[in-house]
Amino acid sequence: MARKPIIAGNWKMHNNVSESIELTKGIIKGVKDLDKNTLPEIVIAPVFTSLYPVSKELEGCDKVSLSSQNCYFEPKGAFTGEISIDMLKDLNVSYIIIGHSERRQYFKEDDELINKKAIAILEAGLTPIICCGETLEQREMGVTDSHISSQIVKALEGISPENVEKTVIAYEPIWAIGTGKTCDSKEANRVIQQIRKTVAQVAGSAIAEKVRILYGGSVKPATIVEQMAQSDIDGALVGGASLQAESFIEIIKGAIK
Repeated sequence: MARKPIIAGNWKMHNNVSESIELTKGIIKGVKDLDKNTLPEIVIAPVFTSLYPVSKELEGCDKVSLSSQNCYFEPKGAFTGEISIDMLKDLNVSYIIIGHSERRQYFKEDDELINKKAIAILEAGLTPIICCGETLEQREMGVTDSHISSQIVKALEGISPENVEKTVIAYEPIWAIGTGKTCDSKEANRVIQQIRKTVAQVAGSAIAEKVRILYGGSVKPATIVEQMAQSDIDGALVGGASLQAESFIEIIKGAIK
């Protein structure tokens, strides 16, 4: 089954408003003359303070979608410092990244919280990008597959098969994020195949074949073509290389099939 690839740029805690606008303009310019029918789905995730100005820059551009880097699952209330899904939806956000290893590691987000976010995002009609991945210690212990399968099962708990189909999953080996190390493409594909098998156990094989699963972890222009040649890698969640329009555009071009 042909799954439309996604190239998503996670800007993390980089770029103030003016820098975000400049980068967005560079990306729009870079994809302007590319055929939309052959392009992967392009997603950018600025910091919260840049979401509104970036959304204004994207008006009239049908080739780039907007994502938030996080959200809270409650619709409103006394949750100081949090951002609701409706607030993000009001900014024309289409995707929300949840469960990123940095949120899990530094802010102690657990599988139960990530599941609540996934349910709330889907109920709002938006698309969660659910991140999963293992540490170097877990990989060396040989528990990569069981650990990631557990993350996926818990993230999708209570979600109907129809809504599971609407999710996007990103496999990010934690030891490869921001380190310059990239998981071997064949090994990344093997792990993603295991993720797809886990989704099949949760929602059925037909649904699992439709779910798009991305690879993330020091993705670069030099690695994307080989990654996209794999059977089960449906795109990339890009960190550092998405902070420069030129390198991000090269990754997008490398994902054209």
